[in-house]
Amino acid sequence: MSGVSGAFLLLPFQVSYLGFDTPSVSATNHLFNITAIPGGVYRYIRDGRMAWPLTWAVIIGTLPGVLAGTVIRTHFLLDPYFFKCFIGIVLLYIGGKLLSTAHTKKEKQETQPSPSLSGDCISQSWINCKTLGFTFQGENYQAPTRKIMLLSLVVGLIGGIYGIGGGALMAPFFVSLFRLPIYTVAGAALMGTFVTSLAGVVSFQILSLFFPETAVAPDWGLGILFGAGGFVGMYCGAKMQKYVPARLIQTVLACSILFVALRYLGFL
Repeated sequence: MSGVSGAFLLLPFQVSYLGFDTPSVSATNHLFNITAIPGGVYRYIRDGRMAWPLTWAVIIGTLPGVLAGTVIRTHFLLDPYFFKCFIGIVLLYIGGKLLSTAHTKKEKQETQPSPSLSGDCISQSWINCKTLGFTFQGENYQAPTRKIMLLSLVVGLIGGIYGIGGGALMAPFFVSLFRLPIYTVAGAALMGTFVTSLAGVVSFQILSLFFPETAVAPDWGLGILFGAGGFVGMYCGAKMQKYVPARLIQTVLACSILFVALRYLGFL
């Protein structure tokens, strides 16, 4: 519902409960994304809630970052302890950002009817070197193209290391920093995650040829099994999103993330 695939929570499950902590776990997480995300993306496109200018900016920015992140993961974050600390720090930031946004800032989408009531779709979209924008529920929204691409590059780097593609990091920024309604950013974040995760899987698979003694390539069986469940979940989440208040979506997501973050950093 929030525009993230859920891979950011699936990876800690694999690390803590399955004992899967080699670089292959990041690759498998990317595989989960490319298997599961199409269900949600299809629903957003069908409902007319895919902000294509935002989507292209995210893809262009995150792709190089994800490729660099896979190299860093296989070279510098092989130790499970340091990788867990990295996960905890990333999740702590995402959760804190979402929670503060949900409870301290009154976003436009909270005062407007949801898409299910108004029946509006994203329209009149555009993108150029300076700005991108679209119209939603009679309001014009725009954001600086270059800033989104630069931010996407950093997010892609972190997402490539973690194995989440970047959507989990981008969605909070879209809502809090650029003031875009969560109903419009979810589809773009998912599509961006799908494309960058595809690049991540290919990158890890190639890198596995140079690290024969380390598990680097994705676990295809596990990734597809996770993805099959995720496909159904994302389709249902995308369908249900328009019936759920934006603040509730952000709060539930933030609390889930913070719980895992605090556990990994030793506070719980």
